[in-house]
Amino acid sequence: MTLALVQQSDQGSTAANLDDCEAAIRAASIRGCSLVLLQELHNGPYFCQTEDPDLFDLAEPIPGPTTERLSALARELEMVIVGSLFERRAPGLYHNTAVVLDTDGSLAGIYRKMHIPDDPGYYEKFYFTPGDLGFNPVDTAAGRLGILVCWDQWFPEAARAMALAGAQILLYPTAIGWDPNDAADEQQRQLDAWVTIQRAHAVANGLPVAACNRVGYETDPSGVTSGARFWGSSFVCGPQGEILAQADDQTPKLLVTDVDLNRTEQVRRVWPFLRDRRIDAYDDLSLRYRD
Repeated sequence: MTLALVQQSDQGSTAANLDDCEAAIRAASIRGCSLVLLQELHNGPYFCQTEDPDLFDLAEPIPGPTTERLSALARELEMVIVGSLFERRAPGLYHNTAVVLDTDGSLAGIYRKMHIPDDPGYYEKFYFTPGDLGFNPVDTAAGRLGILVCWDQWFPEAARAMALAGAQILLYPTAIGWDPNDAADEQQRQLDAWVTIQRAHAVANGLPVAACNRVGYETDPSGVTSGARFWGSSFVCGPQGEILAQADDQTPKLLVTDVDLNRTEQVRRVWPFLRDRRIDAYDDLSLRYRD
């Protein structure tokens, strides 16, 4: 399978961002891609740097305007497209939701972000209700996709649950960056940790992983913080954690690479972690903490 990750910077408006997405998707089609992964909340800036009730106006229903546009593209280009939206489910009920458009333009499925952060500059609990659909892969013409979103990428339980449900690849739309005031060595540690944990999910589950992150500096509209510089570095790795392709931390990038989904079978034969799991001894993992 040839897939593309669309690492972008905010273009200043929903219309401009969607135009940028469409141009990248068409470019990916020309390069023979069957699957395109867009970054988290690709329609605008990362608005969760501050808490503002007016920003709920950015949300849209699913199906809605963005899914209609992505659906038309998926059908025209015969590609699978994974987008990321601020979902308005009902008045006062909103989610951070990944949408999957299949090659016939149908909405193959959605995934609502399960783990919701609340940290300086990432005030997502103000906006997003935790997901209620569980960890269920989406079947598409490109394969069974295990889609997780950003903060989910730090939790090995989420990756494992998708693997146990038969996911053939793990996909992470992401928006993560540095505090510009952090020292350079701290910034490097954060980036290294982000790459390492996701490569570890690949190794532990014998699955390829693709993480698509935004890039560029975005101001804090409240002026309280110094804003965020999103570190890009979108990448794809194979089922042994080997890096197959990676973008830099400075510029937008259409990252295209080939992934062999059949390698999972060979890797799991020699590293049979699923066979050797002690499922009889893991009851305490359902506890918050063993006090």
